[in-house]
Amino acid sequence: MRSNSSVINVYKKNNIKSEVVTQLLYGETFKKIRKIESWIKIRNDIDNYQGFIKFKNFSPNQKNTHKVSILSAKLYSRPNSKNKIKKRLSFGSKVKILESKGKYYKIDNLWIKKKSLKKINVKNKNIFNNIYKFKNIKYKWGGKHYTGIDCSGLIQLCLNYNNMFCPRDTKDQIKYFKKKIELKNVKKNDLIFWKSHVAVSISKTKLIHAYGPLKKVVIMPIKETINKIYKTANLKVTGIRRISNN
Repeated sequence: MRSNSSVINVYKKNNIKSEVVTQLLYGETFKKIRKIESWIKIRNDIDNYQGFIKFKNFSPNQKNTHKVSILSAKLYSRPNSKNKIKKRLSFGSKVKILESKGKYYKIDNLWIKKKSLKKINVKNKNIFNNIYKFKNIKYKWGGKHYTGIDCSGLIQLCLNYNNMFCPRDTKDQIKYFKKKIELKNVKKNDLIFWKSHVAVSISKTKLIHAYGPLKKVVIMPIKETINKIYKTANLKVTGIRRISNN
């Protein structure tokens, strides 16, 4: 099955008050494990993550041709920007082009500007080239959307956009990326981990992360961040990892 909503919350339990553990973006596919009343337990195809979503009529799988390359892409009822906007798709959402007309592509029954998309197989030389799009975006536990994102979701989203696998949670990310780095040798695009937190170095001295205490995605000095997290949460860096093609 395929998500046909801009974003769908995936819950830890089949209860609306339960913790949101991740989100499904438009075009992401999943398998139904079982149905429980108005809920279904699913397994996300992109990372095998499991959780519960509210049952609805989902779309069948399709071979996606493009992906959203901007933070938030508008959808229109007709191939004309003067028409009423139906919804927005978040960065990394996947679509199948059905028709082309002027500056627009048709997806499902709506239209999107061509400049909002890149072909599905496009890769960036800098794997975290798109991370700056999320600067100042709201921090949201379990989020992967332009309306809110968490630290591990930010990492996964950027790597998935670059057609690379990445686990959803920090505890699995630190295990998956094997190459260990000392703090003194940190360079651009290295991942810095704490218990339940991760950041990306953007230089030898600065990093970017979705930081809960500041409630948004921020750029901070590496040493200041390490000291701040230790003082406020009594957490030390648990590891630094270099992604293989970094």
